[in-house]
Amino acid sequence: MHIPPIDQVFIGYSMERAFGHDIIQMVIHAGLMVKCVLLVLLIFSITSWAIILMKIRLLKKAREETEEFLELFWETLDMKEIYRASEELHYSPVARLFRAGYAEFGKIRRIQSSPTGSEPSLGIKDDTTQRTRVIMDNLERSLRKAMVDQVSRLESALNFLATTGNTAPFIGLFGTVWGIMQSFRGIGLRGSASLAVVAPGISEALIATAAGLAAAIPAVVAFNYFNNRVSDLSAEMEIFSSDFLSLMERRLFRGQVAAK
Repeated sequence: MHIPPIDQVFIGYSMERAFGHDIIQMVIHAGLMVKCVLLVLLIFSITSWAIILMKIRLLKKAREETEEFLELFWETLDMKEIYRASEELHYSPVARLFRAGYAEFGKIRRIQSSPTGSEPSLGIKDDTTQRTRVIMDNLERSLRKAMVDQVSRLESALNFLATTGNTAPFIGLFGTVWGIMQSFRGIGLRGSASLAVVAPGISEALIATAAGLAAAIPAVVAFNYFNNRVSDLSAEMEIFSSDFLSLMERRLFRGQVAAK
């Protein structure tokens, strides 16, 4: 029976111990700096997945409630009823936009019809066309502000996904470079450059690059997906804002004609 030399047995045992047939073993045998890099990447990854799961739920509810609100808005003629129903739709940005616009419209109409003569404070004169224009300008500014607030709410935490996607590979690469430097330093101290000596250290170092890519890839994919979903909802808000302004302008015009 052939018995391998003792140095081969020792090298084989060292490689098996270093690799351990398990990534966990390679992490355990990695250097301190590589472990710190892996810890940072783990924090990035856990936070990214928490944001991804939260955003999936948020955007799904926003889409469902937006469709429900738009169906209600175009089928119901009573604005007060629409307002009361929209208060139950907490996730829909379009419903929030409607509430902001309708509240501003009601405030302007109350100021306009108040007996204290506060119309000049809005810059409204006796000219009916100018009065309507001032009201519509105020309403448009209110809708624009509400739209910016809703887009900011939908895009919150997406910057972290973009940061993870951009920086995680470089953080992992730093850990890999550091680990390879330590491996070559060990080779210089031992005076041996055989594959059995070099391979374990390099494999441990490459774990950092793999971890960086594992953290970055889901973050980039999720960021692009969520960014498209937010763009779709933003387009819905733009369309609804135009329709709502047109509807309010027609209501004002009909009211002025009836008053004459």
